[in-house]
Amino acid sequence: MPLLGAPPINPVYHYLTRNSALLPAAIWAMLVAGFGEETVFRGFLFERFGKLFGSDRRAKVTIVLATSLLFAVAHLPDQGLAGVEQGAVTGLVFGAVFAATGSLWMVMVAHAAFDLTALAIIYLDLEVSVAGFIFK
Repeated sequence: MPLLGAPPINPVYHYLTRNSALLPAAIWAMLVAGFGEETVFRGFLFERFGKLFGSDRRAKVTIVLATSLLFAVAHLPDQGLAGVEQGAVTGLVFGAVFAATGSLWMVMVAHAAFDLTALAIIYLDLEVSVAGFIFK
């Protein structure tokens, strides 16, 4: 998230760089996070907020914004402000996709793919190169 002032290297997960001993556990964690977080934020909370706000277009926009905010804030304790920024952007994207399609599986797979791609970039020590390619 260099466009928002975040460093190109995610210091929280930098210990995974070239760390083959932790790679299997990290892969498992990315899969669990992708499926688990989407179950909570897009599955459970969308349903609960839908009961509260309704299902019209305005309600869906409100639900996407609310769940994205909660998703972003959930990343604050372990990833700091940069994690909140990234969580807000991905939460908005995943929330919009879920609101448009109603497919929880689609956002679960997308989330896991996003996390696994980030893990590969970190593991291969490509964070600076990828950030430079995309954001400069």
